[in-house]
Amino acid sequence: MLHYNLKALIKAIRSTKTIADERALIVKESAAIRTSFKEEDSFTRHHNIAKLLYIHMLGYPAHFGQIECLKLVASPRFTDKRLGYLGIMLLLDENQEVLTLVTNSLKNDMNHSSASTVSLALATFANIASEEMARDLVTEIERCLGSGNAYIRKKAALAALRSLYKVPELVDHFEGRAMSLLSDRNHGVLLTGITLVTEMARLVGSDPFRKAVPLLVRHLKALVATNYSPEHDVSGITDPFLQVKILRLLRLLGKGDVEASEAMNDILAQVATNTEAAKNVGNSILYETVLTILDIEADSGLRVMAINILGKFLGNRDNNIRYVALNTLLKVVAMDTNAVQRHRAIILDCLRDGDISIRRRALELSYALVNETNVRVLTRELLAFLEVADNEFKLGMTTQVCAAAERFAPNRRWHIDTVLRVLKLAGNYVREEVLSSFIRLVTHTPDLQSYTVFKLYTALRADVSQEALTLAGVWTIGEYGDVLLQGGTTAATTDEGDEGQATTSEAVSEQDVLDLLERILVSPYTNTIIRQFVLTALAKLSTRFSQPQQVARISTLVRGYDASVELELQQRAVEFGALLELDSIKGGVLERMPPPEIKATVMGTVSEKRPVGSLRRDKDALLDLMGDEGQDGSSSAAAAVSPAQQQQTTHDLLADIFGSGDAPAPTAAAPAASSASSSSGVNDIMSLFGSTSLSPQPTGGAPPPSVSNDLFSSMSSTAPSPSAPAPAPARAPAAAAPTPSSSSAPQPLEAYNRNGLVITLTAVRDSSNRLVANILAKFTNSSPGHALGRQLPAAVPKTQKLQMLAMSRQDVAPGATETQQLRVMVGAAGANVRLRLRIAYVVDGAQEQDQTDFSFPPDLMAGP
Repeated sequence: MLHYNLKALIKAIRSTKTIADERALIVKESAAIRTSFKEEDSFTRHHNIAKLLYIHMLGYPAHFGQIECLKLVASPRFTDKRLGYLGIMLLLDENQEVLTLVTNSLKNDMNHSSASTVSLALATFANIASEEMARDLVTEIERCLGSGNAYIRKKAALAALRSLYKVPELVDHFEGRAMSLLSDRNHGVLLTGITLVTEMARLVGSDPFRKAVPLLVRHLKALVATNYSPEHDVSGITDPFLQVKILRLLRLLGKGDVEASEAMNDILAQVATNTEAAKNVGNSILYETVLTILDIEADSGLRVMAINILGKFLGNRDNNIRYVALNTLLKVVAMDTNAVQRHRAIILDCLRDGDISIRRRALELSYALVNETNVRVLTRELLAFLEVADNEFKLGMTTQVCAAAERFAPNRRWHIDTVLRVLKLAGNYVREEVLSSFIRLVTHTPDLQSYTVFKLYTALRADVSQEALTLAGVWTIGEYGDVLLQGGTTAATTDEGDEGQATTSEAVSEQDVLDLLERILVSPYTNTIIRQFVLTALAKLSTRFSQPQQVARISTLVRGYDASVELELQQRAVEFGALLELDSIKGGVLERMPPPEIKATVMGTVSEKRPVGSLRRDKDALLDLMGDEGQDGSSSAAAAVSPAQQQQTTHDLLADIFGSGDAPAPTAAAPAASSASSSSGVNDIMSLFGSTSLSPQPTGGAPPPSVSNDLFSSMSSTAPSPSAPAPAPARAPAAAAPTPSSSSAPQPLEAYNRNGLVITLTAVRDSSNRLVANILAKFTNSSPGHALGRQLPAAVPKTQKLQMLAMSRQDVAPGATETQQLRVMVGAAGANVRLRLRIAYVVDGAQEQDQTDFSFPPDLMAGP
């Protein structure tokens, strides 16, 4: 049965009791509508299309009515046109072939004498226009932009915006008309005109539109200063939508232009001061104002005001506003750290917020705020939060806290205490980079080794459930267990040489030490890696203990794993058992491990979630490890090490400390015994105590070459000195470091030359990875004044990855040349390597900042 009109159909559908009844009714009605279409009944066509659109909205097929919509559009009646265009917008999209039939109707209606008909055509075009339709009707839209009717101008601006989305090269057709819309008094036309100009500025750049800045400033000033306007008032603010659009366009026009930024400074300060923040409408305007101030070349006072507004947002009860404020502060903390530091207390309060997303953002912001002056306070707050933090936060927190302690520690005792606190609180969520860095710190601090051993021994007696704490404690007890037997007073001194707090420790008996290690062996929290550490520690202690019964007990404990089902434990037990019977050599083999080489760590940027003690070493993981390093130019401790040491920052740090088979080969001048006792090449933790591959380099010898895992080993631009002894060959061909191709010497390219500073870049394609370019940057200072604080923050396109080492020296003396190494990985062979360099330095007391874009020759990465 055919229902006469839409009202009757809706009533019938609502009266159905089940989905099946509704579906059956829709099928019958659709069949009746098809039959009516075949009869070409123009009187019922209007009602049928209306019913068909309702059926379409319910989710049932209605495509068979597309042609009938076109027939309604061709009708001279406005009501038929309105329904026909509505049907076209709902039933058609830009991919439909039928759309080509609509172009002529739109063109005719855009030239119609009735403003209502013209607006219908423009609205339809703005919703469904395709690329071909935009090209065909660009002339009509351009003409409508100059119409005397404000309603048509507004619709035409939206149609022009759709045209630019589909065909960006049409921007030249609308530039003049769009600028005239910015002078319109009608708020609707002004709103759409600003939207159109904003899109055009994104497409062709801001330069052609910067002359509109004074006009936009006047519009914004009028909106801020105008009295109550019921037509445009929203919660006491005049037309907030228009204000937001103006602020966004000003942000685009003022970016990188000092003159335009100065023209808008006053009005931005006025908006920031006078806008009421009691309601969400005011907060939205304030937020856009803050973003505009931070993006343009505003003065420092205005930037501080913007950051203070974000600080007020942190005290808002709305979670969304607090989240937005934290997210924005995280982006601007590097821009003005001191201004953000003023809000440190409220940022730390956000760590206790009930919303997990706010806690996460507050945590990231807290990491960025740590510096030399507040490291004690912030670390204490972060450790307090670590006690109650969710498990998903702990892995990143332990890494960040230890990285901050390594970088900003006031003295080494505080550094050790902080890492120990982390190990106690979250030892099961500590990356191996943190553990290796801590062990390296202990070995290089002889005056605090007694203090550290007693602290770890006490901590292990209280708790053996934290894996990293247990590993660090067992390793330290194995190396320095004889210190426990002595006890006494440890006088700690700070790095500045001041007298620290003295620590008195009572001597521990050999039996107590072995009782602790035996308890760890049988603990349910102990895994295979910890047992490996314990067996090695027991072997070490056999040369440090003097009581025969305790030495015999050590042998019994070790022999107890001769038949272990774990192959690694069985092998260690058998080898150590045999070694303990050889009194003539065990003292030399099990002596204290020499301090490993100090090197920059990458704890602060680790993204890989490896368990503590993991032996996996693959190059892809190492690339991920260093993936974010290039954004800030250096690792957490890169400034404290020499260039030769920086070339090894990407080793597996734990394996380097523990003396694995991938350690540098001894030099030719080293004793033969050192070369003969090198590890077998198995990357196991056993070499932590027994390997001699990390023996000190002989005086006067050249440093050993980097291993193959050193990502930067191929970046050296100078040959070794002829007088230096040649390094011994590696044990296996796989250990040879990759070297760049030497078929033709790469030529340095000048990237920057200003104020006496010359920067040259020398690029070489890596022979081991054809998608990698190794770049050596050289800084030459020819100015007579002393230049300080030179940095080279660099960025690459999103399709490329950048890794950086720190500069060889940040103070470039007059006439001196310093270097920095970079590594760029491209997405595909033949890609053009591009760098954006931001140079910041001080010459004769004047701050200089500059930015330059540099592209290497296209043939650098050409070829397979």
